Amino acid sequence: MITSILTDIEGTTSSLSFVKDVLFPHAAAHLPDFVRTHRNDPEVARLLADARLAAAGIDDEEALIAQLLEWIATDRKITPLKALQGLIWEEGYARGDFAGHIYPDAARCLRDWHAAGIQLYVYSSGSVHAQRLLFGHTAHGDLTPLFSGFFDTRIGAKREPDAYRAIATAIGRPPSEILFLSDVREELDAARAAGLATTALRREGIAGSFGEHPVVEDFTAIDLGRA
Repeated sequence: MITSILTDIEGTTSSLSFVKDVLFPHAAAHLPDFVRTHRNDPEVARLLADARLAAAGIDDEEALIAQLLEWIATDRKITPLKALQGLIWEEGYARGDFAGHIYPDAARCLRDWHAAGIQLYVYSSGSVHAQRLLFGHTAHGDLTPLFSGFFDTRIGAKREPDAYRAIATAIGRPPSEILFLSDVREELDAARAAGLATTALRREGIAGSFGEHPVVEDFTAIDLGRA
């Protein structure tokens, strides 16, 4: 019996194009000025210090900015970078530069599952702050009250089974009662290895085999009774 659903964001609840064509370019365009303007803010200073460590000790600010921009361009899953992006996106959401994209089928099913008493969680490489911003500023309204928790790479890498074991422990549910939704086979494989039920989302632009994982094209086709 599925009592909890853990969902990815990019390519699952939200389009790949929103992340790659809206959020990433916005972060890249605003990151240099953001770093120069906020370098002395305690939170930003801490994140920049963490980024310097991840960049093998780069100390020069302009060199660090260049490294951060390279990481954005290559979609590196660097935790301090993801946190900085979240802060930059917060300003963009506040200005109304964009709204968080959520597929209508995802918004509808998330509401239905929540109303049915199923606990909902998010696990994404984007920071928890960025996750809350995306779900909090959608064309379907603020969806954050639907979720019981948010997880990012601070709990572990998405392609490692230990991360899913840690999430199961954190939410206090047996892995077999948790359904993980993603568009990435390696993430689904890791979740299955940790004992979670899995379902793959094949949204537009997604190709390749998902192996033995059940595959659906949108949330309305997810069968919790067969997960």
